[in-house]
Amino acid sequence: MRAAFFSLLLVFLSVFAFAQRQYSTTDREAIKYYAMAAQSLDDHLYEIAVEQLQKAIQADDKFVEAHLQLGDIFRQMRKHKQAIEQFRKAIQLSPEFSNAVYFKLGDEEISDAQYAEAQQHLEKYISYPNVTPQGNMHARKLIADCKFSIQALLHPVPFKPVNMGPEINTADDEYLPVATADESELIFTRKIGNNEDFYKSLKLNGKWQRATYLSDQINTPEYNEGAQSISQDGKYLFFTGCNRPDGLGRCDIYIAQKKGDDWGKPFDLSPPINTPGWESQPSISADGRTLFFVSNRKGGYGGYDIWKSTITSNGWGEPENLGPNINTSFDEQSPFIHPDDSTLYFSSNGWPGMGGKDLFVSRLGKDGKWQKPENMGYPINSSGDENGLSVTANGAFAFFSSNNLNGYGGYDIYTFELPRNMRPHMVTYVKGKVLDVKTKVPLEAAVEIIDLQKNQPVYQDYSDPVQGNFLATLTAGKNYGLNISKSGYLFYSENFSLIGHETKNPFIISVLLQPIEIGNKVVLNNIFFDTNKFDLKPESIAELQKLVEFLTVNPTVHIEISGHTDNVGNDQLNQTLSENRAKAVYEYLIASQVNAARLVYKGYGKTQPIAPNTSEDGRKKNRRTEFMIIAK
Repeated sequence: MRAAFFSLLLVFLSVFAFAQRQYSTTDREAIKYYAMAAQSLDDHLYEIAVEQLQKAIQADDKFVEAHLQLGDIFRQMRKHKQAIEQFRKAIQLSPEFSNAVYFKLGDEEISDAQYAEAQQHLEKYISYPNVTPQGNMHARKLIADCKFSIQALLHPVPFKPVNMGPEINTADDEYLPVATADESELIFTRKIGNNEDFYKSLKLNGKWQRATYLSDQINTPEYNEGAQSISQDGKYLFFTGCNRPDGLGRCDIYIAQKKGDDWGKPFDLSPPINTPGWESQPSISADGRTLFFVSNRKGGYGGYDIWKSTITSNGWGEPENLGPNINTSFDEQSPFIHPDDSTLYFSSNGWPGMGGKDLFVSRLGKDGKWQKPENMGYPINSSGDENGLSVTANGAFAFFSSNNLNGYGGYDIYTFELPRNMRPHMVTYVKGKVLDVKTKVPLEAAVEIIDLQKNQPVYQDYSDPVQGNFLATLTAGKNYGLNISKSGYLFYSENFSLIGHETKNPFIISVLLQPIEIGNKVVLNNIFFDTNKFDLKPESIAELQKLVEFLTVNPTVHIEISGHTDNVGNDQLNQTLSENRAKAVYEYLIASQVNAARLVYKGYGKTQPIAPNTSEDGRKKNRRTEFMIIAK
């Protein structure tokens, strides 16, 4: 009874105190409910506070403070239409009651895609002389959103999202999808209750199979795993783990390597990538050498920024902020670096957009710097939040998640065809299997792909030790050399020319490695000469160095270097040309400290074709340089 008495006394005193203040109403009933709502808000009882404020308004519909407070609660609850209604009512009752209401109303109208009205109210807000610099800056940013959105609505981009179906999506949340370069595997995050785990779906005969739990090695029952990036060959998974006992901060970036059909134990990337702060949302470049990620570490532009770290001989290098052409004083998140290594997709609420977080694309300039991003347009972007976009290696399609479309419940994963002006550079891939030529047993071998113009590797890894598979992406407009080597075997050489050849078709090869035995040969596909000349072109250096390395590792091996031509032209000139080309390789090896006693060179002209000379493709194969084991 005493407790009830004191509770009533407190309510009475509260109402009495509020009654002494100046309000837009003198109605005691309205003030009483307004005071009760204030107490409910202190106790975080928002639904009860809404009911109490609605009763205050029923008592006096002209109670401005009640409308404003109710609008604030609806705003916090993201009930945009209800918030707009209350703020507009407050302005109608007393236009100059509060300048802050114009900012809040404009912000809510953007969330409800009412851009023209929002612009009007935000411009009203910044017209007041007492607006703080921070408030002015934020309002002007929202005004830029309004101006952009009004134009974007007039010029929509093609967008036909397709739900990926019940094999991928469920009544739970599915999001952050990424696929391997050959689109044979999709990995995504699924949230069941409060737990986030990875799931995978395999594509068989062009159809995605029912998603399955990724791995007990990576997923845990007590921690959340999410925001992942898979290497193009599907062998490495970078992901975010939060509050794990082996972490440095609240969220850290981890890496796991695929072992056969399962994954190995993940490990924390450690400093300088991970800090006691927050690191998340990794995206690995196609060559596996640069990691893009999100962090709120010191040295940024404010909020969450996108950073990158490049691997060195001493491990991951000191992270570098992507700079003011990408990052703003607001939040930039969900980076996805395309396999072309020059097109970056990300989400931001700092650049002009449709409201909330929008999707953007930035391209790497010739100066090596990221260009200012381009909004991907309406209706790809909306007044809500868009993030978590990834793009297929061929650049034609994108994956994303949304809860704004008719799906299976919560967030679902969708795919859509990218507008052409939003696509990355053309990329294809080489996919191969390395086998022993005699036993056909899969081999774990070193695989290296070289940009022949720069003589720099763009891919270095090993074929799978169980299946012998490898996969690497190739960007159009370049010439590439492929070398595959393994101890005890001759190395394999191949060439892929994508200059003036923007193919969508991948290169599928089966590599049969030959043991080091007398009589076995290797065609040096990446030795180049100009027509009718025997001067080694610069693009040949990487292949020549591979041959030097082979002879160094195998010091007892002796080889014959041979030059060959097609059947076009004078036979004697072809004979001389082939001999001079073989001699050019011989002289390079001697200059590289290879003992001349281990080397022989010969020219065979047109006499040893490996393909019919009836087509240009066949003649090209016959114009070649080889080496053969003559002693071991």
